[in-house]
Amino acid sequence: MEGVRTRPSLDNKKGLSDDDARVRRAGRTFGLGCKLHLSIDSQSMLPLADVFAPANRNEKKQSPNMLEKTKNTLKRCGAKLRSVIADSQYSDSKLRSAVNAAVILYPANQKRDVMGLLRVDKKFRTYGPEDQKREYHKRPHIKAVYSFLKTQYSLAINKVRGVKNVASYALYSLLCLVLNREAAENIRRPDKAVPPTYFNT
Repeated sequence: MEGVRTRPSLDNKKGLSDDDARVRRAGRTFGLGCKLHLSIDSQSMLPLADVFAPANRNEKKQSPNMLEKTKNTLKRCGAKLRSVIADSQYSDSKLRSAVNAAVILYPANQKRDVMGLLRVDKKFRTYGPEDQKREYHKRPHIKAVYSFLKTQYSLAINKVRGVKNVASYALYSLLCLVLNREAAENIRRPDKAVPPTYFNT
């Protein structure tokens, strides 16, 4: 019928206006779109590597590519990967065996009865080896970068379609984060490196 736009298929896992968007379960709700997988240096809070994929792609499948990109970035800087800190979505034996030190949470359905594994309860209390607990406490630094990208660098309000366009938009947000760090270093105020509010006032 002319003038009426219909869904090309009955596949409710895809977006109507974006063929690359996919539906993903997010807690008790569902989300539609693409996802940014990011590795961040926990000390400098700067991005090292990124991977973009439809939202329903499993994190474990993105980890080999992410790990390789991160190692290449560090190699160009004359540095080496010391450890990997990640949430339970990245819990995978291949990733654990690919690095010297892996501080990755085990989900509840993996090795439930094995003692000495790093776990976090619903109140974000950590249990497990003390050295892994200390390393995992650096995780909020990574969460903070994601938060600033979304709220201060407009990553959460993009209206583009297609994973390539979303990737380009996200890379601009990451570039702004890096330039903010450079500006902070130039004025010898590294404490103002991540949030842009210091330079906006």
